[in-house]
Amino acid sequence: MPLFQLTGFEVYELDTKGLKTILLGDSSERYSDRYSVQGIDYTDNSELYIANMRSDYGLYRGSVVELDGNVTYIREDGLTFKSQKALYDKNSTLLYTDEEYTLFKGEDRVRGDSLRYNNTKNIIDSKNIEVIYQLQEGKK
Repeated sequence: MPLFQLTGFEVYELDTKGLKTILLGDSSERYSDRYSVQGIDYTDNSELYIANMRSDYGLYRGSVVELDGNVTYIREDGLTFKSQKALYDKNSTLLYTDEEYTLFKGEDRVRGDSLRYNNTKNIIDSKNIEVIYQLQEGKK
């Protein structure tokens, strides 16, 4: 049973260093241990790069955000990820999906069947990938 329900809301998480996260949504139910959110828009400002995640539905529990339906993850440097499902752990800055995904930055694109992405270390682990990488011409 939800503790309360919200429509069109904004939640800001602050610490001694400033704004850490922003959680926006079309509607939400707050339970004792989680937020269930329709139209989730979550921004993590706690690491080197600011990351924004959006999806049709989200479950925000502790340090974990589960995203479902039209998931889009955009990092401030232009790295973009799209899938139908994803899980983001803000403590470890790991983004996971076991669904087909597309990852791109500029002209470079990666498609695969699963993804483990470490936002802090900038390390990607994926299966069955297809990569389009645009080589830059050498300077003269």
